[in-house]
Amino acid sequence: MSRSLLDAVLVALAEPTRRQLLDLLAERGEASASTLAGALPVTRQAVVKHLAVLDDAGLVSGRRVGREVLYRTRPERLAEAARGMSELATAWEARLAAIKALAESADHHDDRATPS
Repeated sequence: MSRSLLDAVLVALAEPTRRQLLDLLAERGEASASTLAGALPVTRQAVVKHLAVLDDAGLVSGRRVGREVLYRTRPERLAEAARGMSELATAWEARLAAIKALAESADHHDDRATPS
């Protein structure tokens, strides 16, 4: 997953209402913005805006059925983001291990240079 897509997913997931929308969609399978708004303390317009952010991040998709748009989760994008985060964690662990080794090497070097 590219860094910009991972950023979009993280931004989308940072907002509690969007996480609630994902939970509701995961429970229900598919739902309209009106149905989702009925389950949350926000307006339908707010739900539509939140769904747009989730859609831009690839976490939900919508399909038109008559006059309504039914939304569903796209769990594959969330799994892809989890893999991306795991790769970032691995890279940072390697960097931190290198810093630790360098610091320990410097400490060990200082201990030998200091007379007892």
